[in-house]
Amino acid sequence: METIPGSMADLKAKCLSRLQRMCSKAEYCTADIRRKAIRSLDGDSAAADEVVAALIADKYVDDRRYASAFAREKASLQGWGTVKIRFQLRGKGISDEVITAAMENIDPDGAEKKLDKILAAKARTLEGDPQFRLKMLKFGLSRGYEYPEVEASLERLKNNS
Repeated sequence: METIPGSMADLKAKCLSRLQRMCSKAEYCTADIRRKAIRSLDGDSAAADEVVAALIADKYVDDRRYASAFAREKASLQGWGTVKIRFQLRGKGISDEVITAAMENIDPDGAEKKLDKILAAKARTLEGDPQFRLKMLKFGLSRGYEYPEVEASLERLKNNS
């Protein structure tokens, strides 16, 4: 089959090639890649679905791999708790089963140390504040940690000072 320049087949081939390059440099989830494909294919969702299916078949896109990498990175580098990570992954259309598996890749000791570190940094900015405890709790919760985790970290922080 001869491809006519500018034809849908040519456009799909270019889109596939561009997305393969992108996926070889970074992890993407199916939903993000589908959005990019639709944009590249002038809104043709059927053609985008074909491109995404090819990327999945060739292992360029794997939601399990993406979710694991996302969870590890957000927990260890950005100090996010499991609540926030889970919420963000759901927002990207990742299934609960895949999210649960990804959460198992988070080092609980590392997450605890990261929480202690970010709360200690926040505590320095709030010294002498009459609402110190409330603000610290809200900050820890906003980072996606559960209340008992934040409470325990605040107790450790109090005992170390």
